Amino acid sequence: MTKEKSTVPRLRFPGFTDTWKQRKLGEVAEKISQKNLDRQYVETFTNSAEFGIISQRDFFEKNISSLDNISGYYIVSPDDFVYNPRISNLAPVGPIKRNKLGRVGVMSPLYTIFRFSDIHLDFVEKYFDTTIWHRYMELNGDSGARSDRFAIKDSVFKGLPIPLPTLPEQEAIGNFFSDLDQLITLHQRQLDHLKLLKKALLQQMFI
Repeated sequence: MTKEKSTVPRLRFPGFTDTWKQRKLGEVAEKISQKNLDRQYVETFTNSAEFGIISQRDFFEKNISSLDNISGYYIVSPDDFVYNPRISNLAPVGPIKRNKLGRVGVMSPLYTIFRFSDIHLDFVEKYFDTTIWHRYMELNGDSGARSDRFAIKDSVFKGLPIPLPTLPEQEAIGNFFSDLDQLITLHQRQLDHLKLLKKALLQQMFI
């Protein structure tokens, strides 16, 4: 039996008192390595630290992959999570993002794809938005071989600690931050609209 480490967060919603369990990624998620052998899917995704999982064409304004090589690409389904080893200022150990496009695509085998079960996906998505898990990566991986990529063995990556409260608490946390994201998006749109309105008024009210 796997030894579970209990933790208690400093801040939590009222009504939740159970300790959190710490599990390994490989215990709660399955690695996905199904290849697109029959070329059933032709849309290639990429994992951006800033924008998340998006179409390669939208990100690069062209397709980097070709029909000749996508048969060796991995199939990525909605709600699969993807680790991109490419490092940047926004993602010093590489980003982990969730496929929220609502459709199936393919990704280069340079990415690591995994699928959770029996976990609230909004909760674990928000966990990967933190930098808490970076410490494990920094202690167990290496960015020295290539300055633009983070290297970590697959077996070690599966040992990445995932803190897990009870499912109801996962849902409460996940839903809270999802609602907060929607509110931020709404206010950002309103801000963008006001900026455009200001620009238009300035052009019309001054000679």
